[in-house]
Amino acid sequence: MSLYRSVRAVAGASGEGPVDWSAVGTAANASTDPGNLDVSAEEQGAYAADVREARDRVRSTTALGFDLPETVEIQHRHHWIAANVDTFQRVMAPLESRAEYIPELARVLNTGSMSVALSFLAKNVLGQYDPLLLAEGDDHALYFVRPNILRAADQLAVPYPRFRRWIAFHEVTHAAEFGAAPWLSAHLEGAVREAIDTLAEGSIDRESLGTLDTTMTAVEGYAELVMDRAFDDEYADLRRKLEARRRGRGPLQRLVRRLLGLSMKRRQYERGKAFFETVVDRGGMETAGLVWHAPETLPTDAELDDPGAWLARVG
Repeated sequence: MSLYRSVRAVAGASGEGPVDWSAVGTAANASTDPGNLDVSAEEQGAYAADVREARDRVRSTTALGFDLPETVEIQHRHHWIAANVDTFQRVMAPLESRAEYIPELARVLNTGSMSVALSFLAKNVLGQYDPLLLAEGDDHALYFVRPNILRAADQLAVPYPRFRRWIAFHEVTHAAEFGAAPWLSAHLEGAVREAIDTLAEGSIDRESLGTLDTTMTAVEGYAELVMDRAFDDEYADLRRKLEARRRGRGPLQRLVRRLLGLSMKRRQYERGKAFFETVVDRGGMETAGLVWHAPETLPTDAELDDPGAWLARVG
């Protein structure tokens, strides 16, 4: 890990776009310890077993038909950075293609901001279901950032196999959502494209951003609901420990989390879960699964706070 190499990469940002993505990857890697990826055959088998069993239990709990992504990877932090540099570059390509002359200083600042964000996230992300938005083809991917899972399990005083399994269940629930709703990726891609196109014209598309927030609230809320019912062990203690860990972060980490929108993600979890808990109480899991039938069956922003209105419209 070398902060000097990181700063040098950012300072040397070049090209014609607003971000030098090659420099972002170099700088983020230089400021991030990749962590250990010495995975035994036994541990690889345990990850595979966790994922398969999560798939089976989520299928039986939700009655959703879905398959696992073709790509399931155990990663270290540099692997995760590389995958997400590709994602950010792909998603922001429409904006970059329409950008006019970018001053060198602006490019350096943008490159530095992105490298700091990815380095921070790479040190904290435990697992990720990646729908590979705006990628060619329809492949999805599932990542486990092993060094972070090991470190978090140790910090929380939770047995590593149990914690690893919990992460697998959470990410597989996202695979279930996108697998059961083939239209979901295209729905999100459309909102992203509209938001970026409008941003390139110098304004903010609040409707598209609202669509993204509402959709991701449903995605995260349904995942929380399914976790409560599919995971084959009590995990209230895990939730308490993770929340205490978040609250115990220093002021700088809390500031970075707010700037990256991670506090909004927590709100999506809570708001979405409350919506689905009410739906299941009144109509059962099968009714909750109606959300994934079509874009029209997603709850609106108002319905997220009024599940009865959604049930009257869809159920």
